[in-house]
Amino acid sequence: MSNLIKKSKNFVLDLFHSKLGKGFVYHSISHTMRVVKATNELAIGESLSDKDTQLIMLAAWFHDSGYTKGYKDHEKNSVIIAKEFLKDTELNDDDINIIESCIMSTKMGNKPKGKLQNIMSDADSSHLKSKNYLDISGLLREECKSVGGKEFTDLEWIEGNISFFSNKHRFYTDYALDNWQDKKEKNLFILVEEKRNAEKETSKNKKKVKVKQEKSFLPEKGVETMFRVTLRNHLSLSAIADTKANILLSVNAIILSLALAEIVPRLDNPSNSHLVIPTLVLVTSCLATIVLSILATRPQVTEGVFTQKDIEDKKVNLLFFGNFHKMPLEKFDGAMIELMKDKEYLYKSMTKDLYFLGKVLHKKYKILRVTYVVFMIGIILSVFMYAISFYWVPEVTG
Repeated sequence: MSNLIKKSKNFVLDLFHSKLGKGFVYHSISHTMRVVKATNELAIGESLSDKDTQLIMLAAWFHDSGYTKGYKDHEKNSVIIAKEFLKDTELNDDDINIIESCIMSTKMGNKPKGKLQNIMSDADSSHLKSKNYLDISGLLREECKSVGGKEFTDLEWIEGNISFFSNKHRFYTDYALDNWQDKKEKNLFILVEEKRNAEKETSKNKKKVKVKQEKSFLPEKGVETMFRVTLRNHLSLSAIADTKANILLSVNAIILSLALAEIVPRLDNPSNSHLVIPTLVLVTSCLATIVLSILATRPQVTEGVFTQKDIEDKKVNLLFFGNFHKMPLEKFDGAMIELMKDKEYLYKSMTKDLYFLGKVLHKKYKILRVTYVVFMIGIILSVFMYAISFYWVPEVTG
């Protein structure tokens, strides 16, 4: 992965984390990552050059970034965000125009032109061949309801999906036609079976269908998928924070080792006395950065014990290992059975897990931001003071 693609990835992930509306449960970080993975698979399958691969991968990362500004004209907003980020990079105007055309090819109703647009279009609809298509479709249904205000019955939603599969969608690349078409057709067969079942239920009793729609399977699965995807995204962001902290830790450890080995032993010489203060500033800033990096990744130790009253009052989150790691298996097993029996308690525990994971992320990124500031100021100040020392001291000693 090129350095520019890595920077784009981190930018888009941070953008989605900070600005994407809560209602976008389908057009989320998970969807973008799925499209990026499919794009890479198609680029390899279609034997793209390194240059074209870089351009189509950049388009994949930015193709839905416009949703952070709302649903309307999200393709155009994605182009604006991509251009703003890429304007001062090594890419020329022609490269950026290619990325723009690839992003715009994902707009509903637009027919792709050329190999790169074909790849972008196929990657954006790669979920049609997924084994988890019904789960993913459920997320889109939830998003239509929460963002677009459109509600569908089970039968309406399934019929709309079948129509899209049969009449509106097609794969354009040879690789997708050879490797994905069969999987797409299997999902179409599943949808046809779902439609038959829905029609049977409707013909039996319309009132039962109406009640079932209020507690339908798809939204329930959509809620569970939302929890699963959101928790996975939080864990990915936590891993990114740990990686950044480890990079700072490693870099400053190397700088500190070199300073202690090469500079500090020479400060005994009176002729080097002018280097004492700059070296002290350098060593102090590196040490402070190392300490902050450790604090950002330091795990928090919990008691690992809960009581029967905690279970009865639904106060303990059994999904977090820190709450039960000291408990005997028999007691934990009984508590988990109680949790699985009570759907409200289960969802409440999942919500708590998500909330406290978010609190940990906030703490990590807050410390990490301070760490970067300390490192930046320390390095700049050290270099500045070394420069002053080297130019000022000869005038004094002369």
